[in-house]
Amino acid sequence: MTEIELLNKIKTAKINRALGVFILIFGLIVLVAITFTETFVQQMTDLVAGMVLILIGGGMFWKSQMNLVQLSTKNKTL
Repeated sequence: MTEIELLNKIKTAKINRALGVFILIFGLIVLVAITFTETFVQQMTDLVAGMVLILIGGGMFWKSQMNLVQLSTKNKTL
Protein backbone atom coordinates (compact mmCIF):
# COMPACT_ATOMS: atom_id res chain seq x y z
CA MET A 1 0.00 0.00 0.00
CA THR A 2 1.45 3.34 -1.00
CA GLU A 3 1.54 6.34 1.26
CA ILE A 4 -1.10 8.17 -0.81
CA GLU A 5 -3.53 5.26 -0.50
CA LEU A 6 -2.90 5.12 3.22
CA LEU A 7 -3.52 8.85 3.64
CA ASN A 8 -6.75 8.55 1.62
CA LYS A 9 -7.96 5.73 3.87
CA ILE A 10 -7.14 7.82 6.95
CA LYS A 11 -9.09 10.76 5.49
CA THR A 12 -12.07 8.50 4.77
CA ALA A 13 -11.98 7.13 8.32
CA LYS A 14 -11.97 10.67 9.73
CA ILE A 15 -14.95 11.63 7.57
CA ASN A 16 -16.84 8.52 8.70
CA ARG A 17 -16.02 9.32 12.33
CA ALA A 18 -17.43 12.84 11.97
CA LEU A 19 -20.54 11.52 10.21
CA GLY A 20 -20.99 8.91 12.96
CA VAL A 21 -20.84 11.61 15.64
CA PHE A 22 -23.41 13.68 13.74
CA ILE A 23 -25.82 10.75 13.41
CA LEU A 24 -25.28 9.83 17.06
CA ILE A 25 -26.11 13.36 18.22
CA PHE A 26 -29.12 13.48 15.92
CA GLY A 27 -30.35 10.22 17.47
CA LEU A 28 -30.04 11.77 20.93
CA ILE A 29 -32.06 14.77 19.75
CA VAL A 30 -34.79 12.43 18.49
CA LEU A 31 -34.83 10.74 21.90
CA VAL A 32 -35.30 14.11 23.58
CA ALA A 33 -38.22 14.73 21.21
CA ILE A 34 -40.11 11.97 23.02
CA THR A 35 -40.97 14.47 25.74
CA PHE A 36 -42.73 16.74 23.21
CA THR A 37 -45.01 14.11 21.66
CA GLU A 38 -48.62 13.59 22.63
CA THR A 39 -49.54 9.99 21.90
CA PHE A 40 -47.99 6.68 22.81
CA VAL A 41 -47.51 5.75 19.15
CA GLN A 42 -45.52 8.94 18.53
CA GLN A 43 -43.39 8.25 21.58
CA MET A 44 -42.60 4.69 20.47
CA THR A 45 -41.84 5.89 16.94
CA ASP A 46 -39.40 8.46 18.28
CA LEU A 47 -37.86 5.88 20.60
CA VAL A 48 -37.28 3.34 17.83
CA ALA A 49 -36.00 5.97 15.38
CA GLY A 50 -33.67 7.45 17.99
CA MET A 51 -32.27 4.08 18.98
CA VAL A 52 -31.68 3.08 15.35
CA LEU A 53 -29.84 6.34 14.71
CA ILE A 54 -27.78 5.92 17.87
CA LEU A 55 -26.82 2.38 16.89
CA ILE A 56 -25.85 3.40 13.36
CA GLY A 57 -23.92 6.47 14.51
CA GLY A 58 -22.20 4.61 17.31
CA GLY A 59 -21.25 1.78 14.98
CA MET A 60 -19.84 4.19 12.42
CA PHE A 61 -17.85 6.02 15.08
CA TRP A 62 -16.51 2.79 16.61
CA LYS A 63 -15.57 1.24 13.26
CA SER A 64 -13.83 4.37 11.99
CA GLN A 65 -11.99 4.77 15.29
CA MET A 66 -10.70 1.19 15.02
CA ASN A 67 -9.65 1.86 11.42
CA LEU A 68 -7.83 5.04 12.46
CA VAL A 69 -5.90 3.20 15.17
CA GLN A 70 -4.94 0.44 12.74
CA LEU A 71 -3.99 2.84 9.94
CA SER A 72 -2.00 5.16 12.20
CA THR A 73 0.23 2.26 13.24
CA LYS A 74 0.78 1.43 9.57
CA ASN A 75 1.52 5.08 8.86
CA LYS A 76 4.26 5.13 11.51
CA THR A 77 5.98 2.14 9.93
CA LEU A 78 6.21 3.84 6.50
